[in-house]
Amino acid sequence: MSKKIYDFEVEGLNGKPKSLEEHKGDVLLVVNTASKCGFTPQLDALEALHKEYKDKGFKVLGFPSNQFAGQEPLEGEAIQEFCQVNYGVSFPIYGKLKVQGPEMHPLYDWLGNKKENGRVRSRVRWNFHKYLVDRNGQVVDFFLPFTKPDARRVKKAIEKYLEEAPETA
Repeated sequence: MSKKIYDFEVEGLNGKPKSLEEHKGDVLLVVNTASKCGFTPQLDALEALHKEYKDKGFKVLGFPSNQFAGQEPLEGEAIQEFCQVNYGVSFPIYGKLKVQGPEMHPLYDWLGNKKENGRVRSRVRWNFHKYLVDRNGQVVDFFLPFTKPDARRVKKAIEKYLEEAPETA
């Protein structure tokens, strides 16, 4: 059986392990974030998406990474505080992880590796790369960092997968 996003464990901002199984049945937009990036203002649009669709089973998941020009210097709870104070973020933000290279977190290896996920081939090249995951835990699309979260094609993709019912096991 192929992997699903729920098979992965990540760290919370407090450093404690968290299973992504808590998002089972939701459509997810997984984004690697950074507080000092030119794309950081996308947090506003990500929060707007989260609020617009959360009651329909949609969540944005933020994964801070400091791999691009040191643009995430904050640690732990300071990341959440920055996102809340400056952008009103209420969606889940997890602990920092590596999104590329030899120390890449297994979640990001799966997200961007078609051999692993069966559908999408798109490795992270910068902050705010976005992956769309359907209600069955499968990565189904991606959006490059310069694609704004409120772009029509992003919203149409989210709406398409919100209409689909999850598989029953």
